[in-house]
Amino acid sequence: MTQDTNPWHGRNDAGEQGDTRRLFQIVQTGPLACQANEAVVLGFASDAGVRRNQGRPGARLAPHAIRRMMAGLPAHDLSVLWDAGDIPCEGDALEQAQAKLGDQVGQILDTGARLVVLGGGHEMAWGSFQGLHAHLSNQDQEAARSILIINLDAHFDLRTSRPGSSGTPFDQILAFCGQQNQPVTYAVFGISRLGNTAGLFQHAKDLGVFYIEDTDMQERHLDARLADLNSLINQADHIYLTIDLDCLPAAVAPGVSAPAAFGIPMTVVEAVVRHVKASGKLRLADLAEMNPEYDIDQHTARLAARLAWTLLAP
Repeated sequence: MTQDTNPWHGRNDAGEQGDTRRLFQIVQTGPLACQANEAVVLGFASDAGVRRNQGRPGARLAPHAIRRMMAGLPAHDLSVLWDAGDIPCEGDALEQAQAKLGDQVGQILDTGARLVVLGGGHEMAWGSFQGLHAHLSNQDQEAARSILIINLDAHFDLRTSRPGSSGTPFDQILAFCGQQNQPVTYAVFGISRLGNTAGLFQHAKDLGVFYIEDTDMQERHLDARLADLNSLINQADHIYLTIDLDCLPAAVAPGVSAPAAFGIPMTVVEAVVRHVKASGKLRLADLAEMNPEYDIDQHTARLAARLAWTLLAP
């Protein structure tokens, strides 16, 4: 798949009335100089974890594709958007790429900026979490307590095999937190019973994972799910929100590593995102598993761009 060299371009309505700014007109792509509360995107251009997990590659192209769909979105109340570039994964050097991602995430969060990481296989979660944990550990000791991981996903990603892959990040995170005596709650919304083996369900139960299946994530269940979220959020100090785009039905999100036969409606996904954001406890968000190689008319990239905009808006 060919790519534009620069994804940040779009329609210029400067001749029209009022505020006509779009994201491509406020983006800063030079040396990163973000400040507190400013919006930042960072790409993780990797599908090495997907390959290791026997999935279909292509997610390494996602950060560029999502930026391209973000470019033409209206800026509204955003005054600046910083683009921190991509963390590439060269060949199978996944662990090195995850470490670099963690370093960059930590540095950006230390500025007080609002960050969304664009991926990339869900192996990004292990790198993202390392960065978040480092950032929180740089604050006072109590600030590193009680982290809630909310994952919108059809899969647990709790495989125990090593080396790591796109199927292992949350097992890696929970193991790390156990070693660090870091209180953490892992909650997955959208689990597919047909996308996870009985062994994975048992492992999730053994680890105390909170999960809701996709059949209970439809629009008629929204009030109950928001109540579940409130219970989880009230017990947490900090939230890491990670969205695997394969949680959406394949009919609306075909461009993912593993399309969902059932999935969560976009209306529910966005309602959850807005609810988590409104809690005031969201510290980091990322979008995983977008795969431009299989997208149709940029449907999935447009959904990812909308979610990124929703997360980054003031």
